[in-house]
Amino acid sequence: MEESFIQTMLLTFKLAGITTVILLFIGIPLAYFLAYTKNRFKPAIEAIVSMSLVLPPSVLGFYMLVFFSPRDGFGLWLDEMFDLRLVFTFEGLVIASIIFSLPFMVHPLQSGFSSLPRNLVDAALTLGKSKINILLNILLPNIRPALLTGIVISFAHTVGEFGVVLMMGGNIAGETRVASIAIYDEVEALNYSLANQYALTLFVISFVILLFVYMVNKQMLRSKF
Repeated sequence: MEESFIQTMLLTFKLAGITTVILLFIGIPLAYFLAYTKNRFKPAIEAIVSMSLVLPPSVLGFYMLVFFSPRDGFGLWLDEMFDLRLVFTFEGLVIASIIFSLPFMVHPLQSGFSSLPRNLVDAALTLGKSKINILLNILLPNIRPALLTGIVISFAHTVGEFGVVLMMGGNIAGETRVASIAIYDEVEALNYSLANQYALTLFVISFVILLFVYMVNKQMLRSKF
């Protein structure tokens, strides 16, 4: 395999891995909050979390490009205060991927938390358990299928995203050129052989990931009964 192919695939999985880990730390408390809160702003928060499901990726990518642009606004402040530029950088791709893949982590976890009986939390509280202890030692072990689904779907979705990463990261080899961008680039260059190599690799990996999730979740459900 060509060195550029390996480099691009490694960059793709690096982006997906980092994004998934960060989403896990963001998604668990956010999903917990949305599952149990009675806050009147809950529908608005849920709508914000889910925006990337209905917005065209190019729209989301455009506004992130404008927001993080070093020419003015928040992007200029980051540049002047921290010498940090997010547009057309790997770090910018991570931020964009987190925003774009957020609902794919939050929704399965929220559904998992909501499916648990409320008296499970109430009983733990009466025993003097803290909310952190309840979350880590009682709730999370009981939503393992949802947790696995959120992790794997977030990873797979990040691997396949195109519009947001193109708008935010461009097409810089070794920096922001992930597999989905490479496919588009090779098709434009009429290099269908290499485009097929990228596409087939992503197809196989996505299938294996989804098959793994369904098989493990099925096994987990069987073990409960």
